[in-house]
Formats: sequence, C-alpha cells, structure tokens
Amino acid sequence: MSDNFGFESPFKGENCIFNLLTPDEMSILKANSSITRYRKNDYIFMEGDAPVGMQYLKEGKVKLIKEGISGREQIIRMFTENGLISYRSLLAGEPHNGTAIAIEDSEIVTITPNILYGVLLKNCDFSLALLKDLALELGHSNHRTVSLTQKHIRGRLSESILFLKEKYGFENDGQTLKVYLSREDLASLSNMTASNAIRTLSTFAGEKIIAMDGRKIKITDLSKLEKISKQG
Repeated sequence: MSDNFGFESPFKGENCIFNLLTPDEMSILKANSSITRYRKNDYIFMEGDAPVGMQYLKEGKVKLIKEGISGREQIIRMFTENGLISYRSLLAGEPHNGTAIAIEDSEIVTITPNILYGVLLKNCDFSLALLKDLALELGHSNHRTVSLTQKHIRGRLSESILFLKEKYGFENDGQTLKVYLSREDLASLSNMTASNAIRTLSTFAGEKIIAMDGRKIKITDLSKLEKISKQG
C-alpha cells in the first residue's frame, strides 16, 4: 500500500544520509517520493526487474537474495532501518541483480529517479556520502566472498551470527540477536545447506556458545564465537 507523507518526514535517523540535504532539497524529495508498506515475506522487487527509483528502508528488515547455478538461494545483502536498498542497480542503469524480500513488516520510501539525479548533481556532500556507502558495501562484499569460500562450516556460521549482531544489535538482554531468521536463511547467509546449519547450531548450543529458542539466537560466549570466526 502506498501513501503520501503529509507533513511527516519520510527520512529519519541520526546517521541517515538524507540529513545532508538542504530544507529545499528535502521538500523536493518528499514531494516526489512515495511510501509502500510490505508484510513479512512480501517481495519488494524481483531479480531482472528495472529499478523504479532509489528505495530507502524507513522501518523493518529486508534481505536481498540471488539464485545460484544449482538453484540454491544465497543471501547477498541484509538491510536494516535507514538503509538504501536498490540504488546500485539504479545508478548503474541495470536491472536488479537480486530479489528483495521483507523479513518482517517493513516500510519503504521510493524516490523518483530524475529527482534523485538532480539532488546528486547539486549536493556534493550527499553525493560523496552515497559514494562512501557504495565503497563500504564493496569492501564488505569482498570480505564476505573470501570468508564464504575459504572458511570451514563452523567459521562461516560463526561469522554470519557475528554479522547479524553488528547489523541488527541485541535485544534488551544484551545477548539475543534482534533479528529472527529461519534455519534456511541462516544457511543461505552462510553458504551452506540447511542441514549443515542446523547441525552446527546444535553443536554451538552444546558447547554453550549460543542458546536457541525457536528462531531466537542468544550469544552466550561472544569471545569463543569470535575466535571460531577468526580461525575460519
């Protein structure tokens, strides 16, 4: 479902890139943006679709998946609030190279492409911040490529759990991850089969490194998890 914004700003958050806009630029973006609400497991866009604009995750969590040669899905990106979802394909002038799916109820702001280009040309600070975001994503992608191809199963899964900690943080108890993924999603994020993910999670639980309650994962020994990830 799409809405206009009225007087509410669609862009929030202390580290939001849109804080670099002038009041006039913000007004222009608000007038040329729309918000769409997605339920958990809704598709936001499909691989091969043409980008409809820059998409900003106002609320919720989203995963970007890509199907491999064998047909097995791989999670290649995870997004949280204040994240930019589809700008790479938009700026490259290419179709989406993955499929975006809401992993919980989410709200996404879509900015009209020509309006975005106008702001990029006029606001150097905004453009540089976007370039920095792209560079950071490229560095992360390079790191994940090496990790997912060279680490053993335990190392890959421990790195994925640590990645989720850094991306989404903890619940109020300071130990439970603030994101709830299926075992299949954890496997997809870690480049392994679901059976291997389930078996390794059970091993970690037996070693008192984590505790599990359904889809909830509590990190009970962070230093040991970090050591396993580092060792690979």
